Amino acid sequence: MITAFPNSPVTRQEGPPVDASRFSYSIDQLQQLTQDILQQAQAAGATACEAEVNQGFGQNVTVRLNQVETIEYNRDKGLGVTCYFGQKRGHASTSDLSPQAIHDTVAKALTIAKYTAEDEFAGLPEPGSLARDISDLDLYHPWNLPVEQAIELAQACEAAALAVDPRINNSEGGSVSTQESLFVYGNSLGFLAGYPTSRHGISCAVIAESDAGMQRDYWYTTARAAGALESAEKVGRISGERTLRRLDARKLKTMQAPVIFEAPIAAGLIGSLVSAVSGGNLYRKTSFLLDSLGQQLFAPFIQIVERPHLMQGLGSAPFDNEGVATRDRAIIKDGVLQGYFLSSYSARKLGMHTTGNAGGNHNLIIETSKLDFAALLKKMGTGLVVTELLGQGVNPITGDYSRGAAGFWVEQGEFQYPVEEITIAGNLKDMFKQIVAIGNDVVVHGARQTGSILIENMTIAGE
Repeated sequence: MITAFPNSPVTRQEGPPVDASRFSYSIDQLQQLTQDILQQAQAAGATACEAEVNQGFGQNVTVRLNQVETIEYNRDKGLGVTCYFGQKRGHASTSDLSPQAIHDTVAKALTIAKYTAEDEFAGLPEPGSLARDISDLDLYHPWNLPVEQAIELAQACEAAALAVDPRINNSEGGSVSTQESLFVYGNSLGFLAGYPTSRHGISCAVIAESDAGMQRDYWYTTARAAGALESAEKVGRISGERTLRRLDARKLKTMQAPVIFEAPIAAGLIGSLVSAVSGGNLYRKTSFLLDSLGQQLFAPFIQIVERPHLMQGLGSAPFDNEGVATRDRAIIKDGVLQGYFLSSYSARKLGMHTTGNAGGNHNLIIETSKLDFAALLKKMGTGLVVTELLGQGVNPITGDYSRGAAGFWVEQGEFQYPVEEITIAGNLKDMFKQIVAIGNDVVVHGARQTGSILIENMTIAGE
């Protein structure tokens, strides 16, 4: 359900009904709490204010070697309020939604605002940027999963992994999780809207052993709706197969070679791009892509678009954390950077306009080629396929990239043997320009969707 202040510029839209019994507070109650917070702040003299109230609950079950290891339940709630006295800003939050706690939280935000320094860029977004026609993006699919069935699914997932091969003789567990949340955001410009979301998952990690030692790998699936998940048996089987193929890993000599980032980790390269062209890093000058708008960052065949309104998308949202309308847009067109990721504050700091990205990026879709993974291997010929990255060796200021890695050595387009204890290194500017192909083997695990990425040349440090 998506609702809006009756007197606001937002059009009221009705989505799927929310079962009030599943949440501690109904959406109507959250709306009323949000309105009360805004009214309290304005009555105390705030020139502007905004607030968000949210709640969520979930269940996570993990089994290990067919025995229940953990059953976890979470039920959370909270609110955050930001008050302004002109260009002075104060923020406070609490997990207690009692009337006294709300009153105290608003008072703290007001006090902070009174004594904080003025910031000429602080304030609510421009009224004209707020979302008006708010679409239901089908983001809420409750999963009525009794704990007994969750245990059975987790056991089936782990059993499928262990059944792949006798050398898979240990497990870190199979897990099944469900999560639902509901929020309302409002501000003193008259915006008030909220909606429920859900996210569910199945995962498994197992261990295989040979004379050369032990190896571990995993697989998982996640989606808004339980029906969109891969089956527990498939997740387990893939986890087992991925683990088994890593046995008898070798080291490599230090060299220069092409590198394929397998699809599940290739999204991390896009994450580095997002970070580098996000407002906070740009105005702080902590990015290797300063003043890069309009520059050729990739080869001309690279296209990246932001699609916030995908139905059931893991990164979908009709508006951002400030109530600003999200919209489809090109990020990279023909290899050229078309836009940054900006909130209202960072946009003002840069003398630009918000892009509806307060809170981060939405669904980023990288246009893929017709090459499947096997064809991508053939195109590379000889080189390294990276399936796991270790450490956080990325310098956001220089773009220098150095990560521990594991994967497979490839010759003539065929896997030869697994490799481990290596480091791959380069500079992200060079890596972006040296992307020569993107496979069609897209795995949707989050808000950034890409197939495997082939980079023409990187340093591989080994023995």
